[in-house]
Amino acid sequence: MLRTLDLILVGVMTAAAAVTYTIKHHAELKLEEVHRLEAEIKLERDTIDLLKADWALLSQPNRLERLVNNYNDELQLQPTASTSLVHAKELPMLKSQVPLPDVTEAKAGSGKAKPKAVAPQAEEEDMMATGSVE
Repeated sequence: MLRTLDLILVGVMTAAAAVTYTIKHHAELKLEEVHRLEAEIKLERDTIDLLKADWALLSQPNRLERLVNNYNDELQLQPTASTSLVHAKELPMLKSQVPLPDVTEAKAGSGKAKPKAVAPQAEEEDMMATGSVE
């Protein structure tokens, strides 16, 4: 009986060692993946920093002014008048936000009977992602 118990315990110890080795191997693989991902993140951050520096260099006002002066004949750029700029609150409303006309006011304005205003049909929503006003 002692030998059977010994054999069972040796088998359990072997199985436990195999499971421990498998878990250790998986943990090492995950650690390598974490290091690889950290290296990719660092590369992306460095690339973003480089692109920001490049953008700062390309958008310098002195450089842009020099380019405008060099290519003024081809581009024919004009300064923007301050009156041509608008704020978001100055933009027109959407069709769905336009209030319905009051029928009593329309009848009071003239002697003829005008047809009733029909509520606008539900239109399809603007699905374009252009930053349009809602």
